[in-house]
Amino acid sequence: MTEHDAQPAADRDQAAAGEPQQAEENGAQVSTDATPAGAPEAAIPELVIISGMSGAGRSTAAKCLEDLGWFVVDNLPPALIPTMVELGARSQGNVARIAVVVDVRGRRFFDNLRESLADLDSRGVTRRIVFLESSDDALVRRFESVRRPHPLQGDGRIVDGIAAERELLRELRGDADLVIDTSSLNVHELRAKMDAQFAGEEEPELRATVMSFGFKYGLPVDADLVADMRFLPNPHWVPELRPYTGLNEEVAAYVFNQPGAKEFLDRYAELLRLVAAGYRREGKRYVTIAIGCTGGKHRSVAMSEKLAARLAAEGVETVLVHRDMGRE
Repeated sequence: MTEHDAQPAADRDQAAAGEPQQAEENGAQVSTDATPAGAPEAAIPELVIISGMSGAGRSTAAKCLEDLGWFVVDNLPPALIPTMVELGARSQGNVARIAVVVDVRGRRFFDNLRESLADLDSRGVTRRIVFLESSDDALVRRFESVRRPHPLQGDGRIVDGIAAERELLRELRGDADLVIDTSSLNVHELRAKMDAQFAGEEEPELRATVMSFGFKYGLPVDADLVADMRFLPNPHWVPELRPYTGLNEEVAAYVFNQPGAKEFLDRYAELLRLVAAGYRREGKRYVTIAIGCTGGKHRSVAMSEKLAARLAAEGVETVLVHRDMGRE
């Protein structure tokens, strides 16, 4: 995945009569038509702010939302986000969902983002932040493959630009409602993740991603909660189980017959109910639960399967991902 030059994410057809004028600022077009006097004011639109590392797939994520019917504006100066929402509210329901891409291409406006978010909160606007993350190695490969400089590297190297951007976006990443690590994702897999989060007709209270992984391949950078299954004996050292994964019934039975396995599942599920209730109170809609073992093949896979099934049975919309299974 690569980022494109700043441009609107979609060209919108205008009505044949009464076509609104456009105001252009920093490459982003914003409609300035006024609502006719006496016209009913529609509900405030939903708002998603897409941000993250250059090269991590912001354009793909924005395109996916556009395909789902969102009104998408790319590279909108943060100071104009409240104006965009206000205009959407005047559209008499024609613009019910707005997605805005904010990134370092508009870095001289980026300092205004915090003020704009506070303004939106004071108005009671429901807004979510989606942050696209990726490893340094993956980002370097993507920039080198398209032979483009990083927007912040200046006279330095690509890695210098990446480091500067991480520092600039650190606080925003911490405030994100959804962090997606695209290091090992292709375009289609990223679209599938976006579809899983935004394609539903009704917004669920909480969506959970349960991800198995191997510690030897690194911690998932988008994990909200991490649990370590290395306290359980490793099926890798059982010759007849070694070739299989945690999806195999014999492997799963071996794992859950170990002391502490079933107790962990019960108590961790209980803990997640407590955490989920707090997330809901705080308005957090997405949580990524990472379950790890040494290689991400046996113990973490078996436990993730059981945990995801438990959450789904309790009414939590759950996506199950085995990040490192088959990597060996």
